[in-house]
Amino acid sequence: MVVFEHKAEVVRNEEVAPNTFLIELEAPSIASAAKPGQFVMLRVADKIDPLLRRPFSICSINDGAGLVLLYRVVGRGTRIMADTRAGSYLSVMGPLGRGFEAPAAGEECLLAAGGMGIAPLVFLARSLKKTRVTLMTGYGTAAEIVSPAQLGMQDFAVAVATEDGSAGYHGLVTALLEDDLAGTGRKIVYSCGPAAMLGKVASLCLERGVECQVSLETVMACGVGACQGCAVPAAAESGRSSFHVCQDGPVFSAVSIDWEHL
Repeated sequence: MVVFEHKAEVVRNEEVAPNTFLIELEAPSIASAAKPGQFVMLRVADKIDPLLRRPFSICSINDGAGLVLLYRVVGRGTRIMADTRAGSYLSVMGPLGRGFEAPAAGEECLLAAGGMGIAPLVFLARSLKKTRVTLMTGYGTAAEIVSPAQLGMQDFAVAVATEDGSAGYHGLVTALLEDDLAGTGRKIVYSCGPAAMLGKVASLCLERGVECQVSLETVMACGVGACQGCAVPAAAESGRSSFHVCQDGPVFSAVSIDWEHL
């Protein structure tokens, strides 16, 4: 795997929902090599502090050179990112990790996203040409929703669930997935979101014998396997005690993860 490092110009950095931003970086080498499900490590400021890079799933590629990332302000690093202006330069390294595997011919693709887990699924959905794709998104409340048009998804079927019922289906996105799994035809599920949600998705798919690929979100210090800090427990059948998300993933077959101990 070839990894590039760019001093990338910020093309845009716009708020698309309260405390949620899309940032686009001019990074042609990374953008041209990236596959859906991969991620980058970004230095959020052009200085030593903060020292460590942050991992971000690649949300989409714009015109073959623009690297688009979706993020929510949750701490000091992302607060610094939110204040970054177009024309600034940030150091970005990637593409990193193992991405999604393409569906078999004729399979219907069901994409289930929890919150910011929508990011890698947008990239995946836009890459699945001539394939039936349904994207299901789950949020806590309507204010958190990023509109499909802002993500370049206006031509896709997108179902929304909110836990408080303020928009779309009142409940969890996993309930939407369960309904779609009940239909006929060959299906494959791709999912990203909180661990508890992914565990439920994995269980639903296992019960029905449906292939499922999940993208795991975890804290990373290096992104290249040196720090060994992103370990997750492996299912006994995998023959491993653990996986490292940055190298073995972030995309895994759902049956390879020990969800009970994650």
